[in-house]
Amino acid sequence: MRNFKRKTERGKISADVILRAARQVKNNGRSIRSVAAEFNINYRTLTRYCQKVSVEELTGENTVPRFSVGYQRNRQVFTDQQEQLLVEYLKKASDIYFGLSPKAVRKLSYQYACKLELAVPASWPENEQAGADWFSAFIKRNPTLSIRKPEATSLSRATSFNEVNVKLFFDNLSDVLVRYAFQPSDIWNVDETGVTTVQRPDKVVARRGHKQVGSMTSAERGTLVTLAVAVSAAGNSTPPYFVFSSSSFQRTLRC
Repeated sequence: MRNFKRKTERGKISADVILRAARQVKNNGRSIRSVAAEFNINYRTLTRYCQKVSVEELTGENTVPRFSVGYQRNRQVFTDQQEQLLVEYLKKASDIYFGLSPKAVRKLSYQYACKLELAVPASWPENEQAGADWFSAFIKRNPTLSIRKPEATSLSRATSFNEVNVKLFFDNLSDVLVRYAFQPSDIWNVDETGVTTVQRPDKVVARRGHKQVGSMTSAERGTLVTLAVAVSAAGNSTPPYFVFSSSSFQRTLRC
């Protein structure tokens, strides 16, 4: 179950409380039902732990309980160390711009389990990939991972962003700042985005079963215009402005 919600408080009583209740039964000779009612424990649960508790735990006042309380952890295919290696691999693949999709992660996990000769559910060999429930639990167990939509990054940009080029950039920046003594009001940062000249239609209510549903726009394919805005290090900003293509702008002037 991917989204389990606890409906009872079973298995949430601490081991210290159960040990104190077991001492009342074993050392003081009280009945199990009366002690269970006093400590708000199911009497059958207290009976089971009274049989588990050792003599050292009953006699020692400051003895730490040696038994565990609560439901057992679900059986995992990978150990914590094996799963951590898989997490580090996925992070490394994402850092070098070769992140894996959820389906690719499921296939990789199945191959990883086969390489380690681990016992896997029957559906894994049948589909040659891990199950969707396992992947959901894997993401929940590792909050450092998330499903993100990546930005398209060219190979030239990815390879140019390295330690040598970054160091060269900051060295040149330091030389320019020292040479010309720029003030914060002289340093501007410009960011841009693309705006199309054709409106994107919103979703409409149409006849069920029709594959093609149209909506009126100024054109089917428009021109991409650059929208830019600049902000200085002192906090000053310019109004957003459009940057048109030079060839189109010249044709407009001729008309």
